[in-house]
Amino acid sequence: MKKQGFTLIELMVVIVIMGILAAVAVPKLFGMIAKSKASEIGPAAGEYVKLQDAFVSESGTTVGNWTKIGYTMANSASFEYDQGGLSAGTTALEGLNATSGWVATAIAKLNDCKAKATWTINVKENKSGAGAGGPVLYKAAYSDSTNCSPLTPNFERLTSTGW
Repeated sequence: MKKQGFTLIELMVVIVIMGILAAVAVPKLFGMIAKSKASEIGPAAGEYVKLQDAFVSESGTTVGNWTKIGYTMANSASFEYDQGGLSAGTTALEGLNATSGWVATAIAKLNDCKAKATWTINVKENKSGAGAGGPVLYKAAYSDSTNCSPLTPNFERLTSTGW
């Protein structure tokens, strides 16, 4: 007699193995999707810092809003961008203290990072002047650092030494 097909045990073993793989792979997949969506934060914030530094170097006494420094960042499918407290043309550098100059707000939940979580770049005057890289200091901050920082681990590196 010729035996054809699979036994019930063999089929059940395959289904169990597929279930285990799915239980491991699906959460990992969603984690990678959230991380890829959040990957736009670092370059966008880094570009803002570079343009602001260039503007301050040229003007010497003021920091500028996005229009003045030539920064353009359109909202994306994942984030809304805002220029925070520096929305008026230019702001005097002297006395500038922890003003938000760049804000990204998550439109939807990204893994454990809540919807409406924010990534912020704060700017302030470098009163010491020496050793910190220029007349402006930057500090990267999260509204939900526990859950959002794993998505953008390089974002915190934008913080100036001496803040």
